[in-house]
Amino acid sequence: MLPVTRSFLDPQVLSRLSALPLLSRFAMQGNISGRHASPHLGSSVEFAEYRKYVPGDDLRRLDWRAYGRTDRYYVKEFEADTNLRCCLVVDTSGSMEFASKGNPSKLFFAKCLTGTLAYLATQQGDAVGLSCVSEKLTQNIPPRRSPAHLKVVLDQLEQCKGAGATHLPAVLHELAETFRQRALVVVVSDLFVDTAELKSSFEHLRFRKHDVVVFHLLDPQEIAFEFQRPVRFLDMEGGMPLFTDPAELADRYHRALREYLERMRAIAIETGVDYHRTITNEPYEQVLTRCLLGRTGSRGVR
Repeated sequence: MLPVTRSFLDPQVLSRLSALPLLSRFAMQGNISGRHASPHLGSSVEFAEYRKYVPGDDLRRLDWRAYGRTDRYYVKEFEADTNLRCCLVVDTSGSMEFASKGNPSKLFFAKCLTGTLAYLATQQGDAVGLSCVSEKLTQNIPPRRSPAHLKVVLDQLEQCKGAGATHLPAVLHELAETFRQRALVVVVSDLFVDTAELKSSFEHLRFRKHDVVVFHLLDPQEIAFEFQRPVRFLDMEGGMPLFTDPAELADRYHRALREYLERMRAIAIETGVDYHRTITNEPYEQVLTRCLLGRTGSRGVR
């Protein structure tokens, strides 16, 4: 195991999850041999196709059995494997600091998810980068491959604090152009943004051939909306406070929440992102296990 110690990392969880590979659903491009499917053809154990021999081809790749059957020369081609660029995008707006009684804040939960993924990617030889987002791109660490770089990423995660409004869709558009090569883009946020703008940013990332994973973080209180008396609600992203009786709002709140969550699921299907709605009272190890296992069956999809 790589030597890391952080408040949001559990060595036992890291050890258990290390048995699961972090794979891309789509072909990646890199400059070293790795475990991820590439759009280019090379020489690995996974057969791709035959093609006719042309002068200059490596004679070691001739299929002599095919020659015996057809009296013609054919060359075997295989899927090339490559390394992965894992780009972690963490929402650090004010609302991510919210935590109901007995539960971690959404930002701390995000640190647990992204810190663990950074460790797993580095352990399997892939490059890791980190982008922190609130009103703008507040921190951007380009992906690199080394244990020393992992320390830089984890140090920055440790220092992250939630503040301000979120302009996540605008920053995702910016990052879609910044990530020059295909990458695994992991977005961790409560997604309190305009859904149409969010859909547009997901489409932009997918147009650029990035594999997008979204962890949609919600606190149990945001789902249940259980209040027994009039409450003064504060906007953690700078809006006006609201004093009201929750009983008068409960039906409309639950209807609006249901419509919002249905819309988010529809956006995920329409844009092809790997969407995971996550409640912060669930162990983050279970969340990551579902995600990692779900990706093992989709390797190499173009």
